[in-house]
Amino acid sequence: MPDNAPGPPAAVLCGLAGWVPPRVVTNDELAERLDTDDAWIRTRTGIRSRHVIEPGQATSDLAVAAGRRALRHAGAGSVDAVIVTTTTPDRPCPATAPAVAARLGLAGTAAFDVGAVCTGFVYGLATAAGLITSGVAERVLLIGADTYSTIVDPLDRANAIIFGDGAGAVVLRAGRAGDPGAVGHFALGSDGAHEDLITVTAGGSRQRSAGGEAPLRDRHFAMRGNEVYRHAVTRMAESARASLAMAGRQTDEVDHFVPHQANLRILHSVADDLGLPRDRCVANLGSVGNTGAASIPLALADAVARQRLRPGDRLLLTAFGGGLTWGSCLLTWPELPPVPADPHDRGDETAS
Repeated sequence: MPDNAPGPPAAVLCGLAGWVPPRVVTNDELAERLDTDDAWIRTRTGIRSRHVIEPGQATSDLAVAAGRRALRHAGAGSVDAVIVTTTTPDRPCPATAPAVAARLGLAGTAAFDVGAVCTGFVYGLATAAGLITSGVAERVLLIGADTYSTIVDPLDRANAIIFGDGAGAVVLRAGRAGDPGAVGHFALGSDGAHEDLITVTAGGSRQRSAGGEAPLRDRHFAMRGNEVYRHAVTRMAESARASLAMAGRQTDEVDHFVPHQANLRILHSVADDLGLPRDRCVANLGSVGNTGAASIPLALADAVARQRLRPGDRLLLTAFGGGLTWGSCLLTWPELPPVPADPHDRGDETAS
């Protein structure tokens, strides 16, 4: 990095990409098996459709596709670390990131998973920034990837309408805090006293050590929606304000608000709480649903494709997820090359 670059060391965004599986599930298709209809779903969530994997696909397949595109976008042949943040790893053991790194031709590179549910991407950004600013890594590939279709009960009317599958990835390089693209001013938090609000009960050491077969309902994702809504709005707004305060910025200095794409009501409620006009809220969940840790990078990639983000725009990122976890950070949008299209990169290669 240049010696005369402004500010202390920082992680700088230099590549971005997203990938969703080809199969689209519309609200009308869901209505065929659930007691609902398109209007009911759209009114309560803002979602029209979502993408889901085909049988035999896994989270790593999506992560590889998004990661490959992000590396190409950054012009980076290699990185020093690969971080995959996910709630739906390919297996309980080992982590998904080493397999993703190997399939990207990065065998031997440090690779690990981060688990913070829907806050995973913001936690992953903070982790990647720590690796870079401490001098451990010069470049990091961060991938948020989730396949909620594998853990959500397809007959669960409350949750089956919300979630979709997808992956988003960014490449971060070593730079300075004054560089366009520098991420920083992280405000992170958690409250494990409310771990039961968003959970998959079965599959972990607590259920396994108790013995016996777990009932089917415990193997599926469960969420207490009304309580989650209240916590999500409060915690996202609080952490967003904390991040802005660290930077000495006011809410009206934010050009784009990029929240975790939970549902449109939560997004608008957080924007209202912060006093931000709703038209500054970057949202793409209408066509992809809630994609967990993938949602923020997918929303950024969509905004780039729509030419909504311009170099110098000031972005506020915020997320909330199970744990409970939450977090926010700031980013000044850099000048990036157009995202290259590759019709042969369908992301459907399977692991051997």
